[in-house]
Amino acid sequence: MPHLDFTQPPFDVLSAAERQSIKKNTQVRYLAKDEILPADDLQYFYVVLKGHVEQLLDGTFVTSYLGNDHTAHLNSNDWFDSRRLPKPMPEDGLQESNLQKNIDKSELITPYQFRAVEDTLLLQVNGTTIDKLSAQNHFVRQLLSENLPERLKALQLRRSGQHLDAASSASDDPQEVQQIMLQPVIDITLLPVHIVDADNSLYQAARTMTEAGLKHVLVRPTDHWQDANSSDRTLGILTDNDICRAVSDQQNPATTPCQNYASFNLRTIDADDEIGDALLTMTRYRIHRLPMIDTHGKVIGVLGQSDMLAHIGHHSQLISIEIEQATDLPSLATAVELIGRYIRAQHQNGIKMGNVSRMVQTLNAQVFTKLWQLIVPDDVMENTCVIVMGSEGRGEQIMRTDQDNALIIRDGYDHPELAKFTDTFNQHLADLGYPLCDGNIMMNNPMWRQPLKAFKAQIGTWFKNTEPMHSIYLSAIFDGEYVCGDESLLIQVREHLKTAHRQSDLMFVRQFARAALQFGDINQWWQKLVPLLGGKPSAYTIDLKKSGIFPLVHGIRTLALEHDIFSDPSSKGRLKALVQTHALTQERADTLLEALEFFMAQRLSVALSTDNKYAKEVDPTTLSALERDLLKECLAVVKSFKAQLSRHYQLEIG
Repeated sequence: MPHLDFTQPPFDVLSAAERQSIKKNTQVRYLAKDEILPADDLQYFYVVLKGHVEQLLDGTFVTSYLGNDHTAHLNSNDWFDSRRLPKPMPEDGLQESNLQKNIDKSELITPYQFRAVEDTLLLQVNGTTIDKLSAQNHFVRQLLSENLPERLKALQLRRSGQHLDAASSASDDPQEVQQIMLQPVIDITLLPVHIVDADNSLYQAARTMTEAGLKHVLVRPTDHWQDANSSDRTLGILTDNDICRAVSDQQNPATTPCQNYASFNLRTIDADDEIGDALLTMTRYRIHRLPMIDTHGKVIGVLGQSDMLAHIGHHSQLISIEIEQATDLPSLATAVELIGRYIRAQHQNGIKMGNVSRMVQTLNAQVFTKLWQLIVPDDVMENTCVIVMGSEGRGEQIMRTDQDNALIIRDGYDHPELAKFTDTFNQHLADLGYPLCDGNIMMNNPMWRQPLKAFKAQIGTWFKNTEPMHSIYLSAIFDGEYVCGDESLLIQVREHLKTAHRQSDLMFVRQFARAALQFGDINQWWQKLVPLLGGKPSAYTIDLKKSGIFPLVHGIRTLALEHDIFSDPSSKGRLKALVQTHALTQERADTLLEALEFFMAQRLSVALSTDNKYAKEVDPTTLSALERDLLKECLAVVKSFKAQLSRHYQLEIG
């Protein structure tokens, strides 16, 4: 999700909900020098993040749009709507004939062209999203209107301060991508410089790498010292991949000189260049290291892509770029580590937990998609659907806990290596830090890797049987969310869930609801906090998952099942739908969601402050007075909700 500067027009008039909407529909776009936006991309709204774009009409210059690296003030990025067409003028200023009125003028109008004068980064916003915002926010509509009087009116409103109410909280957003892009690269921690001579052996280079803990060394050309004015820009680089290539070529590392496998004519960066320049260079030339040169032409360090992205890693769009550019498991692992840094930064900045978890869900889905793409051929991608389940499917997962995934296969399709692909997928996810599921709810299990028809039959069986595991399996598939492949397969599974539920025993939902009441004695939770009130240390910890998260999640899931709500697996989406069906009041739904997100935030705090990756329990003595008070209130919400479920389904609270 890219970050726009919400202190600048036209985005400074957006409400919090509108800002969230536009973030979901924005991505970074790179244009190389002299590249022209293709016709298919003239359907977006663009913000120039860095660089320079010219607008042309029939090859004639119209105007320029600049990023803040060309402007006098920070965050004064230009923007343009590429969909806007030149206004047609009646020939000779005469009134149009009836024949002319029946002609579609848009077919006769040549659209504008947009050319990058230099390497440029753009924020590309979905045009439909802009239209929706314009329809619901009159300030946006006026600012983006093609009608000059409307825009002048918007300017008058801005000068009078009438637009500020719509943007009163815009300045509370964390530092945006634009500001990071203008920071000097020298602010980033550099890799140390280790140089070997071109005629040194590969063995000597490998030993230097090992001792330095690096995956590369710089290589000094043979004639480097012959020129007194020689610059370190002429150095080459040798990486561990180059040495592996030499070994695969059956070369003797002890006798093969470095110059045979080193790369010269390196791309470099100056110490006073900006982070945006480094990102552009790495993106354009698909490189991961940039030697940094000082004013005397000497290398002072090497800028690594992972270190640069770690520096700016709390910006989700840049993590998305890293995921998209990943070509193997190690490069994908770098992106996964950045997700962890993003989570920590967002939590420290006080960002609402629901927003963080949904962004993490999006980033994780991109990781899973990229990994599946790296493993399977195109025909497998086209004929299968990868889904995630459980908290990952609901968008309520923060830490990297157990995998829950499945593969739906198109009926009639088969591939002899499908089982191998799924084993590789699950194992690689484990290597990336997503642990294997103890309950084996993963696609390498044949039960969770089936054709659509078989999945439907299995779901029908689960609804007819009262075994506890079947309720667990149904809970998992209820929470299923699309990752990649053919989404229509998941849609058909959801439709079958609705059908199978309607055909099930009327008492099924009642039995299904029991799980929400099975953990903990809800009448005892306050006693665990009583010692704190007297200043005595508590000998108890509270299981946040059993006492708080699970009863809320499963209770909401059960109510959604009862009311045929299958389209959105998230607790937030289910609560919204339950309000629409009048199953819950808006106030009740808001309270349940706030309590759920509080428990999630507490789990994250425990995970970030300890080595406990599961972070299920919290010791109340470690909390502040305010946190303990909030914990008490949220546990009271759980108690009330479980009592509500018990009455509704006529169950005994255990």
